[in-house]
Amino acid sequence: MAEYTNSAGVPSLNAALMHTLQRHRDILQDYTHEFHKTKANFMAVRERENLMGSVRKDIESYKSGSGVNNRRTELFLKEHDHLRNSDRLIEETISIAMATKENMTSQRGMLKSIQSKMNTLANRFPAVNSLIQRINLRKRRDSLILGGVIGVCTILLLLYAFH
Repeated sequence: MAEYTNSAGVPSLNAALMHTLQRHRDILQDYTHEFHKTKANFMAVRERENLMGSVRKDIESYKSGSGVNNRRTELFLKEHDHLRNSDRLIEETISIAMATKENMTSQRGMLKSIQSKMNTLANRFPAVNSLIQRINLRKRRDSLILGGVIGVCTILLLLYAFH
């Protein structure tokens, strides 16, 4: 694509073509970054499994070689498994918490941008802002009048009921 845009037959001012080329480069860069990240994670997991496999083999060879299958060794192995499972669960919980934090941060950013846009709109059109203030004032006044009428009716009803 880059060779095509640099050729002599294509006008050099074609902005849409240049934008498409830049977008494809960005997408390629993102995919390359994700590939390297996934590859590194895969290698780390594989190395960890190799390490744990060799440790397990050593434990099994120790148990079979010495001929000692006492209760204490089994309890230690069970405790080790419990600790490893607890560690895995804690790591999963932390990853969930981090994902939640990232989502909350992005939502906060979106809400801040909406608030700033609304403030900009209100400042740009002061007539709309004053209209909204008048509507809120009338709404409060109507609420107070309705509350007063309900209060008076309640008092009259109580006086009638207890008199």
